[in-house]
Amino acid sequence: MNPIFFADPWWLVLIKVLGLFVLLLVWTIFNVWYERRLLGKMQNRIGPVMNGPLGLGQALGDGAKLIFKEDYRPANTDGLIFNLAPILSGFAAFTAWSVIPFAGEVTMFGVETRLQLTDLPMAALFVLAIASIGIYGIVLAGWAGSNSYSFLGGIRSTAQMISYELAMGLAIVGVLMRAGSMSTHQIVEAQNQPIPFANPFTGELFMNGDHGITGWYFFLLFPCFVIYVIAMVGETNRAPFDLPEAESELVSGFMTDYSGFRYAMFFLAEYINMLTVSAVCVTLFLGGYLMPWPLNLIPGLDNPWLGFLVFLIKVQLVFSLFMWLRGATWRFRYDHFMDLGWKYLIEIALVYLIAVMIYPEGSAFFGVLTAIVVYFLYASKRRKDLEARVEYTEEVTTDRAELETFDPYAGGYPVPPRKGQVLPELAGVVTSRRTDDGTVEETDTTEGRDA
Repeated sequence: MNPIFFADPWWLVLIKVLGLFVLLLVWTIFNVWYERRLLGKMQNRIGPVMNGPLGLGQALGDGAKLIFKEDYRPANTDGLIFNLAPILSGFAAFTAWSVIPFAGEVTMFGVETRLQLTDLPMAALFVLAIASIGIYGIVLAGWAGSNSYSFLGGIRSTAQMISYELAMGLAIVGVLMRAGSMSTHQIVEAQNQPIPFANPFTGELFMNGDHGITGWYFFLLFPCFVIYVIAMVGETNRAPFDLPEAESELVSGFMTDYSGFRYAMFFLAEYINMLTVSAVCVTLFLGGYLMPWPLNLIPGLDNPWLGFLVFLIKVQLVFSLFMWLRGATWRFRYDHFMDLGWKYLIEIALVYLIAVMIYPEGSAFFGVLTAIVVYFLYASKRRKDLEARVEYTEEVTTDRAELETFDPYAGGYPVPPRKGQVLPELAGVVTSRRTDDGTVEETDTTEGRDA
């Protein structure tokens, strides 16, 4: 553990805490506006433009409305758990940021420190533990609710937490194995090491970092990166995995009974959690505050304060992935959602980690091999599904051909025809039609059916 941590004076720690709190609140307000504008662009709409410059005041108005709105609790809810649930979610959303590194060593008010509140020898596990506490807030909110919609949302969140935290944990294990540390700061610095670069003409390996290409783990551990990205969407209950609060099925899911300030706590926690998992993704897989290649070759861009800006841009780009998924995908069916976690992500992560443990230097090769194998398995399953669908269609077509004509009154009740079936003319029914000259012509269809 670097001695620079836990050596800051108390007033500097207080400044970091207040700065982090204000940053997350302002960032959340901006992201509410950012989501609406980005989705508006994707869906060919304008988005918020009326309140404030560029519509930035819309999020402030929504926050003020939630704070001053009537905050009531239904009669049949559990008072203690009902109030505790949003507090847990909000507490976990802020706490996870305490071990996220924003930049390297800087000088603040004459004190050498890092733009990170603190670091721990097991910081990566600390983030996972805090994320679990946030999910418990959702589970307890559904349990304390007074209706079935809240309860079903809490049950779904429980299954979702168990399924996708396993996959997320396995994805992070790959990073810990590669970096040789659980400290978030050391994981970022481990990605600053150059990777072997071979001259295509002479075969000479360059290991001194002159080429500037460093080993970010999104490339070296690509399967872990993809699994983490999928799992982080499932952990934050965002589309297409927003099943605990599916509006089209469960009204508002676990939040159905909440309003006012307590609802605002859940709303705030949701957006901060999206930033949290995005920041963890940047820290573990995208180099954290490190400047990307080839910008890291330019002298003067290694300023740690620029690293803070680079970190914010990276997190915002990963955050934009949530917006893209919401605007471009549909909600998963629940059994498909569980199948993805238990039958695919966990197995792929386990097989990949075993391969990396056997041959650590071949992690990138195993990543490419895993992607190829998964593609061919998916293509094979897709082909079998199409063949089964064609076979089923042929069977249905054959059955319908055999029932091309039928008696709708054979069972005593009128039965509507299926596609491909032909109705015989009904006995005793008189049909009429108006001719071109305006007269009415009636036809008796008694002959079309035996009495």
